[in-house]
Amino acid sequence: MNYPLLNVPERPAKPRQKGLTMVMDKGLSLRQVEDFIDVAGVHTDIVKLGWATSHVTPNLKEKLALYKSAGIPTYFGGTLFEAFIIRNQFSDYQRVLDEYGMEYAEVSDGSIDIEHDKKCGFISELAKQVTVISEVGSKDAAKIFAPYKWIKLMQAEIEAGAWKVIAEAREGGNVGIYRGSGEVREGLVDEILTQIPEETIIWEAPQKEQQVWFIKLIGSNVNLGNIAPAEVIPLETIRLGLRGDTFDYFLNQVK
Repeated sequence: MNYPLLNVPERPAKPRQKGLTMVMDKGLSLRQVEDFIDVAGVHTDIVKLGWATSHVTPNLKEKLALYKSAGIPTYFGGTLFEAFIIRNQFSDYQRVLDEYGMEYAEVSDGSIDIEHDKKCGFISELAKQVTVISEVGSKDAAKIFAPYKWIKLMQAEIEAGAWKVIAEAREGGNVGIYRGSGEVREGLVDEILTQIPEETIIWEAPQKEQQVWFIKLIGSNVNLGNIAPAEVIPLETIRLGLRGDTFDYFLNQVK
């Protein structure tokens, strides 16, 4: 921080296991990545190249090298995994991970149906190769899972070898753990947290109101994902009670 300020929540140093900020890169140029790292790299824990954008991104290896030089892990979006799976190209996907030096991978089934035992098998196999982040929830707004099912799926994927599980919301924050309006399904989140450790979950929260809600519920060091590059600094101020939305929230909690 640039100057001392009392009664500010403590944020663990990177690399950290909780309080993660996962950023979605939907097609930044090399110059934009350099600028992003310069401004927000210190507050960014991991970057996802959204859905299958890596397939069409120019200078992909150069982009990945920039993030790596800044000590920021990257991974390809889960939709790319699904694109390989539906074409029966799992071994090709593994080769792509090796070719691009990926240390993380996302396993999801938000766009296609995969038998859950088979999905867990993919997680277990990939966990021998990389650190796996799995995603639970559908991108189809019509598919609404009961809380017990979210819990069951998350537990099984963690047991299969997932490092973290992502609670699906898409980049718009209007499916999965949210209603179409973007409002949090509060009962669902509360139920999930009765069984799944909060540090194991990355809550996709692209909207400021969603970020504020989770920070007030769990604290400054909640894991949040699908953050736009330009929103990393604003999010960090929300985590620290330095924006109007949480300005008074931590003053009496921090010693």
